[in-house]
Amino acid sequence: MSPRKESTHSIIEGELLIALRERSSVWQCRYRVDGVWQRTTTGERDIKKAKETAKKLYLEAQIRKENNYTPITRKFRDVARSVVKRLEKEIEAGQGKASNKDYIIAIDRYLIPILGKYKIDSIDYVALAKLDKARITKMRKEPTKSTLLTHNAALNRVFDLAIEKGYMTQSSRPELKAKGKRSERRIEFTEAEVRAIRGSFEKWIEIARADSKAVRALLRDYVEVLLDTGARPGKELLDLKWAQIEFSIDPILVGKTEAKPTEDNQHGEDIEAYDWQRTVILNIQSGKTGKRKAIGRAATVEALTRIADRNYKLNLPQAIEEKPKEFIFRYKEFLSKRRGNLEKEEPKLVAPTSFVKLFNEYLKSHGLLVDPITGKERQPYSLRHTYATLMLTHDKVSAHTLAKQMGTSISMIEKHYSHLDAVKAIHQLRGEESRQLIKADLGVDKKYEYRGIEKKKKK
Repeated sequence: MSPRKESTHSIIEGELLIALRERSSVWQCRYRVDGVWQRTTTGERDIKKAKETAKKLYLEAQIRKENNYTPITRKFRDVARSVVKRLEKEIEAGQGKASNKDYIIAIDRYLIPILGKYKIDSIDYVALAKLDKARITKMRKEPTKSTLLTHNAALNRVFDLAIEKGYMTQSSRPELKAKGKRSERRIEFTEAEVRAIRGSFEKWIEIARADSKAVRALLRDYVEVLLDTGARPGKELLDLKWAQIEFSIDPILVGKTEAKPTEDNQHGEDIEAYDWQRTVILNIQSGKTGKRKAIGRAATVEALTRIADRNYKLNLPQAIEEKPKEFIFRYKEFLSKRRGNLEKEEPKLVAPTSFVKLFNEYLKSHGLLVDPITGKERQPYSLRHTYATLMLTHDKVSAHTLAKQMGTSISMIEKHYSHLDAVKAIHQLRGEESRQLIKADLGVDKKYEYRGIEKKKKK
């Protein structure tokens, strides 16, 4: 215990005292239970009232101890805020999982607003029932079981800290259950729709205004990588840096053509054809389930090559070597007199705020936003689901291999894709068949042609 100051007044020697903190006019109470000093506020500014309150708190702590309760408790909001600080420190230190951010959102948006005024050791099944009801009202829908599991994990972190600090006992900790509605399988794109998505980008970028071309071009590359790797939309790609890319070429001979002697080929040597098998490994650092490696094939190589060329005038290996600390999915800001940034020598590389709105705009303008069978709107996550569907049905990748690639569990793969009859992988993650099925140059159905109305240019 710290040395006693002039602002400290002993009420029971060695057992109970009150003190003023620096820059505070409210008296704090300190008392000892089983040799451990506890601290709480009296809520009083008058010293006489503070002493009376301190005596009551001390007596209450003794009674609570005799009845096997914690001698001191705290409001739920105070303990929860301490948990948020811990989670933020773990993230800053690089030790926290991606789920830490989900826990912080759950605590700040739902747990503190609904349970904040409760004493941490008084949260019982009645309080949890109130949480369930208020959460549905706040969300305007019934949460899925996955959402409830995340909220329960966050709530358990709060209970863990409360028990650690002695604010509640293990016996007073309520058991948490998750009985939310089953999460629905997201709507995928058909092969014809994927071809339309890939084949319509070039014209859509070409007809854009000058200040929109760069971000549209980046969206195209972002979509290509999502379709080719099954990565989760958002941070998994947007947080990637060039140093986290491994590029390799593994050429194989696919055929020979007999040739007659010519001026360029005087000895008539056979012409050999190679499949260069260019691949990249994405070392994803911000995955929901932790770090992992994901394989990208030709489409990913081409997308990253386009980004490196647009942003640096470098090829892919050069960008990896010369720009290791820079983020990949960035686009050059548009310089113009109207925007007042024309005087800059070099445009900055800008991070996209969100691709969701722009992607929806692209889908809507090509008649691809709404699934014609279910009537539901597609989301960027639909690209991940499309990847899994193609891998299982056409490339015959095993559930185990696909789970590793996508950073999820085998049970989740089997749960959402059991209807696809996945069989043992033949050419794992090479994807020759599916790449041919959705090649953009196979043509785009007329019903998916661009439907936007372009503004007439002023004369």
